[in-house]
Amino acid sequence: MNPQAKLIFSMSLLLGTTITITSNHWMMAWTGLEINTLAVLPLISKSHHPRAIEASTKYFLTQAAASTLLLFSSMSNAWFTGQWDITQLTHPMSCMLLTTAISMKLGLVPFHFWFPEVLQGSSLMTSLLLATIMKFPPTALFFLTSYSLNPTLLSMMAIASAALGGWMGLNQTQIRKILAFSSISHLGWMTIILIHSPKLTLITFYLYSLTTAAIFLALNSTNTFKLSTLMTTWSKIPALTATLMLTLLSLAGLPPLTGFLPKWLIIQELTKQELTATATIITLLSLLGLFFYLRLAYCATITIPPNSVNHMKQWQINKRISTLTSTFTMLSILLLPLSPTILTIP
Repeated sequence: MNPQAKLIFSMSLLLGTTITITSNHWMMAWTGLEINTLAVLPLISKSHHPRAIEASTKYFLTQAAASTLLLFSSMSNAWFTGQWDITQLTHPMSCMLLTTAISMKLGLVPFHFWFPEVLQGSSLMTSLLLATIMKFPPTALFFLTSYSLNPTLLSMMAIASAALGGWMGLNQTQIRKILAFSSISHLGWMTIILIHSPKLTLITFYLYSLTTAAIFLALNSTNTFKLSTLMTTWSKIPALTATLMLTLLSLAGLPPLTGFLPKWLIIQELTKQELTATATIITLLSLLGLFFYLRLAYCATITIPPNSVNHMKQWQINKRISTLTSTFTMLSILLLPLSPTILTIP
């Protein structure tokens, strides 16, 4: 892709995200989401591969439908209440439509069908954008309207997302699809606590984005797309592959790594709200995802590929690890000591 065109699309992504998260009017928020959608479509389809074209088409249709629902939700709320303010969403039908629209944009169950296919048809860096930055504006809208959403509906969608994200990732061999179902599972954790502690939802999203960015950057450095090629990465960059195992375990939420922090805080908050059964269910469902995280970590660092593998072993090369990759990897592993500071946030 032309560097100037890539710069324009990247700046449009930044502009659309900024407009959405700083707007106070529904029309401005909708405009920012549309700018984001139109800016990321060329990045998805830049390889001109049929799978990339299919992914961009699926993404466009899904996001267009979600944006239409969001606009209809805000218009119906303005019709009944006379308010276009984002914080004044009070009509029950508008709240239901908004929950559906943002869930479709994020990829929550039962609107998850597009997300794994779009990630599979995109490059690793575009998949990173879709899994992190593109989810920030809808999450911000969820944060701003959390007081008016339906707790029962959100809890059901959250538990279903955690269950399906863990279950569907068990039999996958494509790493991008595994990380897509991982994202769906983590969205369940973010949504389950949205009503009771919106700030904790944002903290969970930030730490998830940090850990996911570290994994995608590491995979991009080794040019790894499947489990069969992940088993040969140890011969390319041994140090990065060793830390990749810890980053994957952090994404799984194992202590004493960074990924344990948001799950610990969410379970603690759910227990305070006397939702012990909900906390128990979503914790047990996270064990499903733990299996494929452990399988990724096992393939990356512990196994030596057998001779029947279809990919030639590569000689160890002196490939430089970027500073950004190293920084994200270290932060995704070593941030747990910040938990006392985060707990003091009002």
